[in-house]
Amino acid sequence: MSATPPSPTSSSPLAEAPVVWNDPVRQALFLQWLWAIAPQHGLRTDTVRLASADASFRRYLRVDSDQGSRIIMDAPPDKENCLPFVQIDRLMQAAGLRVPEILAWDEAHGFMLLSDLGSQTLMQTIDPEAPPPLAAYLEAVDVLVQWQKASQPGVLPPYDEALLRRELELFPDWYIAQHRGVSLDEAQRKTLDEAFTRIVRANLASPSVYVHRDFMPRNLMVGVDVAPTLGAGASSLPPEGAIAARGGPAPLTHKLGVLDFQDAVYGPITYDIASLMRDAFLSWDEEFCLDVTIRYWDKARKAGLPVGDDFGDFYRAVEWMGLQRHLKVAGIFARLTLRDGKPKYLADTPRFIHYIRATCSRYIELKPLLRLVESIEGIEAPSAYAFGRV
Repeated sequence: MSATPPSPTSSSPLAEAPVVWNDPVRQALFLQWLWAIAPQHGLRTDTVRLASADASFRRYLRVDSDQGSRIIMDAPPDKENCLPFVQIDRLMQAAGLRVPEILAWDEAHGFMLLSDLGSQTLMQTIDPEAPPPLAAYLEAVDVLVQWQKASQPGVLPPYDEALLRRELELFPDWYIAQHRGVSLDEAQRKTLDEAFTRIVRANLASPSVYVHRDFMPRNLMVGVDVAPTLGAGASSLPPEGAIAARGGPAPLTHKLGVLDFQDAVYGPITYDIASLMRDAFLSWDEEFCLDVTIRYWDKARKAGLPVGDDFGDFYRAVEWMGLQRHLKVAGIFARLTLRDGKPKYLADTPRFIHYIRATCSRYIELKPLLRLVESIEGIEAPSAYAFGRV
């Protein structure tokens, strides 16, 4: 059993490099903030370097301190809202997950000092040529179950029909029209609309829990500390309000740290396991995906999560949820290239087209969507189709 390797640019660790500032005013604000908090946190201001950048307008810097390295989030407030990150960070801490500790936050200017969960993601430990790392994926499953067990309605934004449909529209708006340069005729648009309605209806039929929305090896960190320390700057954070940790954080029980959670919502329980096993940057054979999904389903049932008693029904729901994600991400990756000047993401769009075709080929009601996608891609319909390989 083997994986389809990620593209060379999609999962390679970003070599730490000097920080380049395109805006001298923002650079001055950053240096003023950094020098102000450096004595309190023992920061060595001459060690700041680039750690990583993500698909948004955020980037992350690393700086040394008297107690090891720290991470700085640079998130321009006119482009990124850090409040959801702060809120969900607390929520995950209360659930016992390993997340960055917020040590200081300049809310007005979008600078945040965080504890450092390490420099290696789970993705970077995976050898696509080796057998799939079952133990690592089961650890991720345990983290996911623990996160979902903490779920409560009314805390996170709902993953409702309006949001699902907005995400699906990224596919025709950015992938089909902008990237492929295809204008859909009336019949093609009708096919797409009917497929979207079926997909949304299927997804909303699943019970709701906390949803990370990007739960995959690139956002799981390995080799983190066993326990967090109390941040000296924690008192400067805003009141915890409605999502305060009740009775303090739960004990940490997992090695994997969790990142990139600021878009978490309350929605279908199928989403995060679909995200984990149908990765944006790495594809496994269906045998392995099925094995891990069964193990997740069994652990979730024993934990009292609403996954149902019929695995076949659950797996179908996972596939339909995954389809929504694949359509969305194909659109996002096109937008990242065409609007945001980040072309490396389009290298992985064949993976999503493959996922879309594989799922659509299984269900008779999705065959019109399959034919539409193949027409847009200029693909002659195959006589058979295999899952999980690009």
